[in-house]
Amino acid sequence: MSKPPEAAVTVLISRRVKPGHEEAFERLSRQLMDVAASFRGYLGAQLVHPNEDTGSEDGLYHVVLAFENRECLDLWQNSPARSLGLTALAPHIDGVSSIRHVSGLAHWFQPRHAQVPGQPPRWKVAIVTWLGICPTVYFLFLLLNAPLASWPLLARVGVITALVVMVMTWLVAPQLTRLFRPWLYVGNDAHPR
Repeated sequence: MSKPPEAAVTVLISRRVKPGHEEAFERLSRQLMDVAASFRGYLGAQLVHPNEDTGSEDGLYHVVLAFENRECLDLWQNSPARSLGLTALAPHIDGVSSIRHVSGLAHWFQPRHAQVPGQPPRWKVAIVTWLGICPTVYFLFLLLNAPLASWPLLARVGVITALVVMVMTWLVAPQLTRLFRPWLYVGNDAHPR
């Protein structure tokens, strides 16, 4: 019997940047992400600036990094290229970096200020995700149906899904997280009080 394929892994890295070091930090972070892109299994990375994700504190940057599986991530994390990049970043960082491994859409529902956050049960994440995605898709479909009507189906689906991801990540999911936080994290000792 064949072994099931491993799920993609996503890492959320949070770093507080020293005042006045933002430009150098951003340049070096982009360079480090470009190097990561050359590694096997790389799926993508994004640098999220302070205040770009609702509720972020001043100077706190996030990098979301995804690989096909844990083995590919480990190859990147244990590479000399990553070590050199982290050494270059070190003078620009205040304190210790926070690294979290997240699965699926759960990173949308992580508490932002917890030191060691717990994840809500997947069924709760699924319900709240649907509550955000369904009206978002419906609204975008109504808004873009006519302008995109002549486009090929795959192009329409690509545009709609890209917009859904952006709207969910930066607008809808943070609001739903705040609204449903007591229910998502009920009984979770790692949830900040």
